[in-house]
Amino acid sequence: MKLTRGYYGARKNVWTVAKNTWEKGLTYAFRDRRNKKRNFRALWIQRINAAARLEGMSYSRLMGALHNAGIEINRKVLADLAVNHPEAFKAIVAKVK
Repeated sequence: MKLTRGYYGARKNVWTVAKNTWEKGLTYAFRDRRNKKRNFRALWIQRINAAARLEGMSYSRLMGALHNAGIEINRKVLADLAVNHPEAFKAIVAKVK
């Protein structure tokens, strides 16, 4: 019952309802730990694509050029550079063009 404190209605104080709700919550937590990774990767790709298009490249061409140039930089860092340090992102794009 301590684990369902703060839930709405019978979900917090009726044993069977609370137990089922808590177990279902564990299922959601397991699923969403994986979905979180998926959502962040999609966000990073969108940010990189937007910044790359300002530089006259598409996302796929940029990532291909980075791979061919041997520049190993992950999407998380690349997206952070695109948002917070656009001059550094421009330098990376200029290097692979």
